[in-house]
Amino acid sequence: MDVIEGKALQISDAIIACQLDGKGGQIAIENKDVIHCEKPCWLHLNYTHPQSLEWLQSTPLLPDSVRDALAGDSMRPRVNRLGDGFMIVLRSVNHNSDSRPDQLVAMRLFINDKLIVSTRRRKVYAVDEVLTDLQNGNGPVDCGSWLVEICDALTDHTSEFIEELHDKIIELEDALLDQRIPARGELGLLRKQLIVMRRYMAPQRDVYARLASEKLPWMDDSERRRMQEISDRLGRGLDDLDAGVARTAVLADELASVMAESMNRRTYTMSLMAMIFLPATFLTGLFGVNLGGIPGGTWRYGFSVFCLLLAVLALGVAGYLKRRRWL
Repeated sequence: MDVIEGKALQISDAIIACQLDGKGGQIAIENKDVIHCEKPCWLHLNYTHPQSLEWLQSTPLLPDSVRDALAGDSMRPRVNRLGDGFMIVLRSVNHNSDSRPDQLVAMRLFINDKLIVSTRRRKVYAVDEVLTDLQNGNGPVDCGSWLVEICDALTDHTSEFIEELHDKIIELEDALLDQRIPARGELGLLRKQLIVMRRYMAPQRDVYARLASEKLPWMDDSERRRMQEISDRLGRGLDDLDAGVARTAVLADELASVMAESMNRRTYTMSLMAMIFLPATFLTGLFGVNLGGIPGGTWRYGFSVFCLLLAVLALGVAGYLKRRRWL
């Protein structure tokens, strides 16, 4: 792929199709253009669009081994070196309104010194940030800086979401200290989000570390250092995720303890109530038999005196339990 002509990059339903002008901005791709490493081309495609899918399957600009990967099913983050380029799969926090953030979005890209082809199905907001920088004239100047910028934006979103999870854990901890039980399923969802993020961000950290260690002519030492810093930053986020998983396990144990204590307290209260009214129940049962000779059966004040005696008896039992510190 020594020469890339602009007319080979014309895709009618492409989301983004531009050249990096080498100064932090972007320019349109003209049919007569010849793409070179000083002004590489960036194509961002939705592989569910028919024209984009047809171009991915038929263009000679892509190695055969990456065609299916760019339009394939979602998978864990990975990186494969293909000559002077990379086939990379990354995951992004899902900021789309119809999904939860932990339902991560897959972004796939093939990159070398002249061409960047990135694909997605659901929107990746990190791509919009890089595009905005290009439109403002302070974006990446080449393929190496583009890769660093997109990885940096993805990691920023991941770090923000991890911080949100951290704040939720603190809220749950404070609520349990106040003996307030969280809503049903809230702790389970939080643990699931932590585990899902850990599952996908661990290999993504390894992808960044691999990119930082590769020696490619279109990535200079400063870009490799920045990529290593991004890897380290994501690694610190993984440490927070591990701590979050451990803290939610403690929360689950504490929640079970609080609920068990609450149940025991209710059972204890009911037992004490039964003890208070047990003598009264015995007496009412005894005096309720339909046999002759019941004391006070013919006395007009018998029922009133009997009720008074029951009340005194209940208060006496309650006083006894109070002195024994059972109440």
